[in-house]
Amino acid sequence: MNVDPLQAPGHPASHPHPVPTPTAVVAVGGHAFIQKGETGTIEDHERNAQVLCDHLLLLIERGYNLVITHGNGPQVGNLMLIQETATAEVPSMPLDVLVAQTEGSLGYILQQALLNQLRQREIKRYVETVVTQVVVDVDDPAFNDPTKPIGPFYDEDTAKERKGELGWSITEDAGRGWRRLVPSPKPLKVIQRRTIRDSALRGHIVLAGGGGGIPIVIDPETRAYKGVEAVIDKDLTSAVLAREIEADLFIILTAVPQVYVGFGTPEERALGAVTLQEIQRLRAEGHFPSGSMGPKIDAVVDFLEQGGKRALVTDPASLHAAIDGQGGTHFIGRI
Repeated sequence: MNVDPLQAPGHPASHPHPVPTPTAVVAVGGHAFIQKGETGTIEDHERNAQVLCDHLLLLIERGYNLVITHGNGPQVGNLMLIQETATAEVPSMPLDVLVAQTEGSLGYILQQALLNQLRQREIKRYVETVVTQVVVDVDDPAFNDPTKPIGPFYDEDTAKERKGELGWSITEDAGRGWRRLVPSPKPLKVIQRRTIRDSALRGHIVLAGGGGGIPIVIDPETRAYKGVEAVIDKDLTSAVLAREIEADLFIILTAVPQVYVGFGTPEERALGAVTLQEIQRLRAEGHFPSGSMGPKIDAVVDFLEQGGKRALVTDPASLHAAIDGQGGTHFIGRI
C-alpha cells in the first residue's frame, strides 16, 4: 500500500529545525471499555482502558499533542436502567445530566489509565478531563423525528405504557425488544473549544466530548444555555472539535482495521488511501450504511470539507501500523 507514513510534522526525524507540535484528535467508541462477553464491571473498564491507552500513547511518542473523545452508549444505557429500577425516593435525572455523569466517570477511568502509562514510561504530561457542552440548533429537524435508540429493552406493553405516561417515542429493535428513541441533532459548536485547544497546545492530554458532549440549546428568548433530552453522535462532535481547534490529524478508532466498500459481499474491498473527492463519490453511491460506517464517514468528510488536512480510520490494534502507513484507511483533504 503506497501511503506516506503519518509521521508527525514536529517529530525530530521529519525536520532538522523545530516546528510547532501538531495536534491529533482521536475518537474512541464507548464499547472500547467493554469487550464482547464482558458485563461492564469497573475491572472490565479499567483493564480495557489500560490496553487502549497503551495504543494511544504511541501518538505522544510520535510527537503529537493529543485530544481524546469517546462514546458512552453502554454506560449511559446502564444509568438509564438504574433509574428505571430505582425507588421513588431517588429522583430521576434528564438525559443531558446522564451524559455529563458518563463524561466524568469514563474520563476518570481513562485519565487514571493514561497517568499510569505516562508514569511507567517516564513521560511528563498532565491529563485533563473536560465536561463538554455542545450547542445544537433548537430548531434542528431531529427534535421532531427521534431516531436514536437508547437505554434498556422493554416488552411491548411496558414500552407503550412509557410512551403514554412519559411521551416517549419507541421502536422495536432488531427483535430484541422495544426501546426509547431520542433526537440526535447535529453538533454546531463546542463551548469549551478554546480551553481544550489551549490545554492541548501546552502539551496536556485532554479528554473531551464524551458521549458526543452534553447537548444544549440557546433559549430564543433569554439567550441562556439549556440542556435537552437528546444525544449527539460522538464522531460528528469529534469532527467539529477537531476543526475548531485546528487539529492536524483526526483519527476515528472503530471495530475494523480499515474502511471497506462492498462490505460483507464478494466484491468487498479495503480502502487504503483516498482523497476527499473519492470518499464523497463513494458515499454518494451508498457504500456506507447509516447504521454502521456512515456516521464515521460523514464525520471525516465534514472535517476535510471544512479545511482539515488528514484523517484516519482504523482499530486500536492496527493504530501502530496505520501511523507508519502500513494499515488503516487514510483520508486526504482537498488537493
